Amino acid sequence: MNNAQEERYADLHTHSQASDGMNTPSQNIKLAVESGLGAIAVTDHDTVAGVAEAIEAGKSYDIEVIAGVEISTREDNKDIHILGYYLNTEDPQLLERLQGLREVRDNRNVQILQKLRDLGVEITMDEVIQQLGRELMPDESIGRPHMADVLVAKGYAVDLKDAFNKYLAEGAAAYVSPPRITASDAAVWIREANGVPVMAHPGIYGDDTLVERILDNSSIAGLEVYHSDHSPEDEQRYLEIAKRRDLIVTGGSDYHGERQGKVFHGPLGGKSVPMSTLIQLRQLQTAIETGITAE
Repeated sequence: MNNAQEERYADLHTHSQASDGMNTPSQNIKLAVESGLGAIAVTDHDTVAGVAEAIEAGKSYDIEVIAGVEISTREDNKDIHILGYYLNTEDPQLLERLQGLREVRDNRNVQILQKLRDLGVEITMDEVIQQLGRELMPDESIGRPHMADVLVAKGYAVDLKDAFNKYLAEGAAAYVSPPRITASDAAVWIREANGVPVMAHPGIYGDDTLVERILDNSSIAGLEVYHSDHSPEDEQRYLEIAKRRDLIVTGGSDYHGERQGKVFHGPLGGKSVPMSTLIQLRQLQTAIETGITAE
């Protein structure tokens, strides 16, 4: 890594059409280049379906693309997300496990739609898929933002935020959270696929005691200190938590693209970390892979 590259930054949290992002993986890579980033991680929810396209686009644009994933877990009645970096996206066990998580997500979607119908809000999965404006590809998944788009289009909500506040956010009228694996399980799955597990956006959970307990009782190796929904005070607090535990400090925009004229959660590259962070991640990934190989 040359000096010029070391001065650039990496956005380690982005989503594509493989989950609930608005852009193709290639479009996200192009945006990353236009933003002056040195690297970008593709971290779709419970799928690695967008990684291969992103890596191929990265070769064309001469930008590093990190194979990633964001795994949905449940802990103390809260949804906790665990990011995985530099993992083997062709590992059969990982792919089978992610398929199981997507099936849980599919069942949850059915339950959400039923709750909406019970509330007199008539939307169907066919309408949700139609709203995509394209065919749903294998290993891609439907998420709550897709449902929010239909709620807005049919006049049940003013915008994405309103749709979540009324119906889809935790505690809202149609919210459903099925049983999921634990954060500790997700960290093990990522390590078994030779990846590095990192806790995503701890500030969103609203429970630092839970965050610290998970970190202390799992093999999670990093903490997403810098995130579009974190305040400066959040960043300082989580930086201290990460340092106390010798965790790798990561960050990313959690970019999902533009919905109804608004970027969700933040613009690509809006939150990033120095390229030197990738050295830490790769070093740990090598150690994990070597350790598994040696067993």
